[in-house]
Amino acid sequence: MSSVSPDKRRKMESALDQLKKYTVVVADTGDFNAIEEYKPQDATTNPSLILAAAKMPAYQHLLDQAIKYGIAKGGRSEEVQVTNTMDKLFVSFGLEILKKIPGRVSTEVDARLSYDKDEMVARALRLIALYEEAGIGKERILIKLSSTWEGIQAGRELEEKHGVHCNMTLLFSFAQAVACAEAKVTLISPFVGRILDWHKENTDRKSYEPHEDPGVVSVTKIYNYYKKYGYSTVVMGASFRNIGEVKALAGCDLLTISPSLLGELTQDHAVVKPALTLQNAKACDVEKVHLDEKDFRWQHNEDRMAVEKLSDGIRKFAADAIKLETMIKEKMLNVKNGQ
Repeated sequence: MSSVSPDKRRKMESALDQLKKYTVVVADTGDFNAIEEYKPQDATTNPSLILAAAKMPAYQHLLDQAIKYGIAKGGRSEEVQVTNTMDKLFVSFGLEILKKIPGRVSTEVDARLSYDKDEMVARALRLIALYEEAGIGKERILIKLSSTWEGIQAGRELEEKHGVHCNMTLLFSFAQAVACAEAKVTLISPFVGRILDWHKENTDRKSYEPHEDPGVVSVTKIYNYYKKYGYSTVVMGASFRNIGEVKALAGCDLLTISPSLLGELTQDHAVVKPALTLQNAKACDVEKVHLDEKDFRWQHNEDRMAVEKLSDGIRKFAADAIKLETMIKEKMLNVKNGQ
């Protein structure tokens, strides 16, 4: 029988190893090496991460393969060729990531479609078809959609009619979280760090203890609400600025964490205990609400931070998608010219 107390044993383990006992850890990156190093269960990508990875020499072969595919499948239209290349590139990164993780990868629908439900559904189904062509079933894929009203309804349709699991991203308000739960999407990704960023920029307060961090408070409220009322949708905290935020959400269903913070957690040996629990959630004092479209739009609109961060997030992801398209067009021209 070991004479080492449980707390001492935890101190010998890294914070990351302790965290994995309470929470599914997801790598927030397109860099396969980071995924291999930290051994997460799942991984998630977005246009900004794919853009960064596509610039790395190690991944040029994936870009070249996607361009050949886009040209072959796109007919004479450059626009269709570029769209096909983008879809193929996102799926190619996803396929490589899936070789290194036991769980699921999140692949994002173009943020420029955030207000077009039907186009989001069509693009999601195209991504799923590309995965299936490569022999990967839809149970290993999460389709990422912006948490606009239209995005949430696209998620509802994909889940109900097509059995496609969705990850609702760019989520900042309680109204967005409620609407996602009512749509019965698989997973939401509330953004912790970007909420903190907004409060630092727009209030007099510049520092917070982890448990007071407005992003942590927001995710805690959502987690408690979901568990208290038995929703099937799970919560994946995202967009962390420091490991204090991560540890303050230990016990959350999932947490998606950047390689730099995963590295810090492996070097940290402080005791990590669950901050979010089913028991606390069931005991919390939060009223059940129902939101139709007009209620959703009003309540979301009343949260200035959420309105500003949602639109800002869509703009930034769209800008990075445009940069990626520009890179693709330049390389495509070289291929067509035989260079």
